[in-house]
Amino acid sequence: MAQWTSAVGAAQLARLLSSQQDRPAGPGTRRPPAYRALADGIRLLVLEGRVPVAARLPAERELALSLSVSRTTVAAAYEALRAEGFLESRRGAGSWTAVPAGNPLPARGLEPLPPEALGSMIDLGCAALPAPEPWLTRAVQGALEELPPYAHTHGDYPAGLPALRAMIAERYTARGIPTMPEQIMVTTGAMGAIDAICHLFGGRGERIAVESPSYANILQLMREAGARLVPVAMAEGLAGWDMDRWRQVLREAAPRIAYVVADFHNPTGALADENQRRQLVDAARSAGTVLIADETMSELWLDDEVEMPRLVCAFDPAGSTVITVGSASKAFWAGMRIGWVRAAPDVIRSLVAARAYADLGTPVLEQLAVNWLFSTGGWEKAVEVRRGQARDNRQALVAAVRRQLPEWEFEVPRGGLTLWVRTGGLSGSRVAEAGERVGVRVPSGPRFGVDGAFEGYVRLPFTVGGAVAEEAAARLAAAARLVESGGAGGTGGTETPRTFVA
Repeated sequence: MAQWTSAVGAAQLARLLSSQQDRPAGPGTRRPPAYRALADGIRLLVLEGRVPVAARLPAERELALSLSVSRTTVAAAYEALRAEGFLESRRGAGSWTAVPAGNPLPARGLEPLPPEALGSMIDLGCAALPAPEPWLTRAVQGALEELPPYAHTHGDYPAGLPALRAMIAERYTARGIPTMPEQIMVTTGAMGAIDAICHLFGGRGERIAVESPSYANILQLMREAGARLVPVAMAEGLAGWDMDRWRQVLREAAPRIAYVVADFHNPTGALADENQRRQLVDAARSAGTVLIADETMSELWLDDEVEMPRLVCAFDPAGSTVITVGSASKAFWAGMRIGWVRAAPDVIRSLVAARAYADLGTPVLEQLAVNWLFSTGGWEKAVEVRRGQARDNRQALVAAVRRQLPEWEFEVPRGGLTLWVRTGGLSGSRVAEAGERVGVRVPSGPRFGVDGAFEGYVRLPFTVGGAVAEEAAARLAAAARLVESGGAGGTGGTETPRTFVA
C-alpha cells in the first residue's frame, strides 16, 4: 500500500526549485555538486512546508527532463534525501517526502514560537506585540463585573453579544458608514471571520483573487478550503494596488471572492488611497465578485501626518459587494481573539446559520472585555499605547537592519506591523533556514506568495526593539553570511531547524 497522501508533479517541483536563486558565487566560493544542490533544494521545500510531508515526488526520469539534468543527478539527490530521512521509497509505490525521526513537522502558517524556545531564539515570525497594559487587565476586570447576568444563560450567542454588536455598529456609524447591529456578526478572531466567509461563498474549486504578496495564514486557510488562488501583483514598494491588473483579473477570471488588506497591507505595509478603494469596489461590483476587506490594521498608523482614507466599505455602505472584517487581535492584543464581520443583513443571517456547524459562538468573557474597551474609551488609549510600541520598534529595527545588512532593500511603511525586505539577491528561504541555526526565526517571502513567488524577500515585524532589535539584525547578518558561503544547504538531519516558519 502506498504511503503517500498527495503528489507533486515534475513541472510544479521544477518551478518551486527554480525560485530558489542564490546570489552568484564570488571568487573562491565552494559550489556543491549538482545532486547535492538538488537534494538541498527539495529538503528546503519540505522544511518550509511548500512541499507537504508524504507527498509523492516525480519519477527520476520525469524530473530529470523537467530540470534538464541527467537522471543520474536526480537518482543521487533522491538517494541523499533517503539517507538523511527526508525521502522514503518502496518498489512499485515510488518515493515520497518525509521528515527524520525526532523532527517536528513543518508548519503551514505563521505559528507563534513555542514558549520553551523563547530563551534562545528571537522570534520575528509572528507579527504580534505584548498586551498594552494596564488596559488588558482593566478590560478583563470590567468584563467580570458585567458577567453575572450572562452566566444565567446558556452562553451561546452565534451572532455575538447584542451589546457588542450594537457597539461595533455604532463605531461604523460614527465614521460615516451607517450600520445596524443586524449587519454585524462577532467571530473568533479575523481568521474565524474569513474562514466562515470562504465557506459560505467559496466552495471547493472556486477562484479567489488575492494580492500578491498577501497574508500567509489567510492564503493557507484558503488553500485548505480547496480554493483556487488567483494572484494579483502589487505595485512596487509602497505604491500598493495596480488597478489595471485588478480590473483585468476580476473581468477575465471572474473570481467568486477577492481578498484585500487595504490598510497597511500585510506584508508590504502599503496603504490604499481613496481612489484605489473606490475603483476596486466598482470593479468587484461589475464582476459580481464578493470583496473581503480585511481592516485589522486600520488603526495602526504610526506617523502623525498620515491621513487615513475612508474604509473600503464606505464605497458600498449597504454591504452588497464588500464584506468587512475587523479584529481586536492586531490593534489590541493577539490573545484577545475577538473579530467581527460587517455585511448586508442577509449575509450575516447566512453566516450565523452556518455557525451552528462550526463553533456555535465566541467566548462571552472576551466579548465583554472588548465591549468594555469600546464603551469606556479604553480602546483608544490602549491602541495609542500599541502605536507607541510599534513606532519605537520600527525605528530600532529599521536602524539595526540598515547597519547590519546595508545591501538589503526596503521602504519604511507609515503604519502596520511589518517590513517587507528584499534580501540583496539571496534566497529568503535559505536565509530563514540559516536563521534558525543562529537563533533568529524569520518567515521567507514565498510564505506570502502563490507557487514559489517572492523567494528574494523576508518579512520582518515590528515586534522587538532596542538591543533585541540590534541582536536580531546581527543574527540575520550571520544567517546571510552562511547563505553566501554555501553553508545553508545542510547535509543531514542534525542540521534541521528546531522550529519551522511557514
